Amino acid sequence: MVQAIDILVSNDEIRLEGVSGLYATEPWGLKEQAEFKNACIEISTSLEPEGLLEACLETEARLDRTRDVRWGPRTIDLDILAMEDVAIDIDGLTIPHSRLHERAFALVPMADLAPDLKIEGQSVSELLKKQDRSGVKQIAAPGEWIEISGNRA
Repeated sequence: MVQAIDILVSNDEIRLEGVSGLYATEPWGLKEQAEFKNACIEISTSLEPEGLLEACLETEARLDRTRDVRWGPRTIDLDILAMEDVAIDIDGLTIPHSRLHERAFALVPMADLAPDLKIEGQSVSELLKKQDRSGVKQIAAPGEWIEISGNRA
């Protein structure tokens, strides 16, 4: 994840503003794999949504991400969960993420950064109150698992 962040912020049009805690969850979909690690980052960018998606896909490719098995093991999985004032649904890109409101593993780290951010008219905190968070285990607090320096915020 640190490598992914470094690659993303090496783009002059992306600036890291914040990093959530690091969380572990049971795997989603294919259960016979290692637990997932989840985190959110907050960025500022001059990129349009499609350009940011391209930067995320290029980052995944540089980290040897393959898409062989749906919900199967992968080196990294980057999603654009939300962008301020952006609602878009085109082939391959939906912002806000179409299932964000029902995924505690995404809402928990997002709440570290933007608890008041509105998703479909409700704040991240409000959405999180409706979720079972028992399977989301914090393994590092914000600021403990990545050093913010240099080209990072």
